[in-house]
Amino acid sequence: MKGLKEYIETNQNRFLDELFELIRIPSVSSMTEHKQDMYKCAEKWKEILLKAGADKAEVYETEGNPVTYGEKIIDASLPTVLVYGHMDVMPVDPVKLWNTNPFEPVIKDGKIWARGADDDKGQCFMHAKAFEFMVKTGQLPCNVKFMIEGEEEIGSAHLPDFCRKYKEMLKADVILVSDTGMIAPDVPSITTGLRGLAYWQIEMTGPCRDLHSGLFGGAVANPINTLAKMLSQMVDDKGHITVPGFYDDVLVVSEAERAKMAEAPFNTEAYKKAICVDELFGEEGYTTNERTGIRPTFDICGIWGGYTGEGSKTILPSKAFAKVSCRLVPNQKHEKIAQLFKEYFESIAPAYVKVEVTPLHGGAAYVCPIDLPAYQAAEKAYTEVYGKTPIPTRSGGSIPVIAAFEEILGIKSILMGFGLESDAIHSPNENYTLEQFFNGIKTIPLFYKYFTEKQ
Repeated sequence: MKGLKEYIETNQNRFLDELFELIRIPSVSSMTEHKQDMYKCAEKWKEILLKAGADKAEVYETEGNPVTYGEKIIDASLPTVLVYGHMDVMPVDPVKLWNTNPFEPVIKDGKIWARGADDDKGQCFMHAKAFEFMVKTGQLPCNVKFMIEGEEEIGSAHLPDFCRKYKEMLKADVILVSDTGMIAPDVPSITTGLRGLAYWQIEMTGPCRDLHSGLFGGAVANPINTLAKMLSQMVDDKGHITVPGFYDDVLVVSEAERAKMAEAPFNTEAYKKAICVDELFGEEGYTTNERTGIRPTFDICGIWGGYTGEGSKTILPSKAFAKVSCRLVPNQKHEKIAQLFKEYFESIAPAYVKVEVTPLHGGAAYVCPIDLPAYQAAEKAYTEVYGKTPIPTRSGGSIPVIAAFEEILGIKSILMGFGLESDAIHSPNENYTLEQFFNGIKTIPLFYKYFTEKQ
């Protein structure tokens, strides 16, 4: 687009200053003490959208955290793009592993270091600045709406109801999302699939109180030992999940599609080095990219109980806890999987403990056809900026609400992510490369241009 490169160069310092203001708000949705920060962040997004050129922007209440909505309607006869993003971030624990203050962004080694730098404040902010450029230079080719929510990191529990309530307001031809990644800075890719999610908390109880391990150990079952043993049985030594019925609805990907996925460059040794492991493990019969893209998984996300403070305390604990999740693939229903696991896990518990499995949240998988006009517009935009045709990939991550958008609003989503594996999202020292940040701002306006032309 005319003047895009120059606009970015002229305003890049201002862009970063504004993004840093947003990042400094500790909008951790999973922690009640940050409830007011969610509202502060929502108001900041309202300010950002209005300054960028939105005709109106408002903060809407939900049963949970707020949603910021904004729009610019230039002609009702033109196509409409609905931009979705989220303002909430993951907790920063363990804080001691951060090299910088997680909510005080710094630029070092060509990267922004902070919680939310990539996921999703940095990526979502690219859309605000791309929109600003198009409005300020008179090159906005279609109508634009923004929906920035505050609960994506905790399952978007209340956004489906918001979408049902404001279905008319949210009418659009496509939903544009940047909450995914690319294969590499020199290998552009577009995410065409997301796995679904099921998530539980487990509480196991042994004796009615903590017991002296010398007096009772060996005579009374230790719930931590028992819980660990039971969880270890959920995946066999071939990486196969043992819950009965778990694979009944799994969509099997064709050999032709698997062959196309295999065209994506992948260096096993570099992958292992990046995450500091000597060997990889996963479901037998599948490559690493297939294991993370087209196959379901089972993981223990956290396990605790007993004494974990300084020094020693010789006890046999009364309780043990775990948080467990499954990534799901197309055709698997998270509600069904949630019930299958709960029933199975509770059924195999030995008589010397009591166990309760509580489903927390879940979401469906999503697939975007590559022959969709919006996908082709995104493909063309990436090609122009990166000089290479992007590779369609399936992500191992989950954005549960994407499938809900299609069900409730009847709109397909295009996942134009610019994050990299090295960005360490959800981990200490999250970061986002400046090059990807600015490339995103260059690419997004081109999507608008080519998408409008295809309508």
